[in-house]
Amino acid sequence: MSSFQDAPDDRSEFTSEQESAIRIVANNLHRLNEAVTKAVDAGITVELMRTARYHNESGNWGDQLTPVIRTK
Repeated sequence: MSSFQDAPDDRSEFTSEQESAIRIVANNLHRLNEAVTKAVDAGITVELMRTARYHNESGNWGDQLTPVIRTK
């Protein structure tokens, strides 16, 4: 049983600029997950920690991450 859930499909509420930004985040997150898998397969432990939270002037925010890298 997975603890992850898909985000609600509210695309009709997004502007084309927002949809583009969402696609960029999703694509980069996919590449990040592939890179983490590759690093783990190479014998490295990777932990992603929130190190900052970016806020804009409109009440929106996003977590910013830093990897913590460990070997055995």
